[in-house]
Amino acid sequence: MHQIRSALAVVAILTIAGVGAALAQAPAPSTPPPASPPAASAPSSASSAAEDVSKWTRKQWAAARAKWAKEKDKWADCRKQAKDQSLTGRKSWSFLSSCMTS
Repeated sequence: MHQIRSALAVVAILTIAGVGAALAQAPAPSTPPPASPPAASAPSSASSAAEDVSKWTRKQWAAARAKWAKEKDKWADCRKQAKDQSLTGRKSWSFLSSCMTS
């Protein structure tokens, strides 16, 4: 009799834990994420550029970088500032974007 009661207690605890875990999971988004901006377009204002850059693909970043590299002096100065601040990855992307669009 004691074994049956112990087994039922274990089943009850596992059931409660399973229900709790299921409720703790975040629901799946009901709408798809917004479309990303075209690869060749770079944002025109610095504030919108900083927001968009964090979501850019490598292809979008390469297109913007190619466009900005045509302004050799400004591009070199912005890259030097990013290097001096030890920025890497997407942090450097945001910095360079705001630097080049200001």
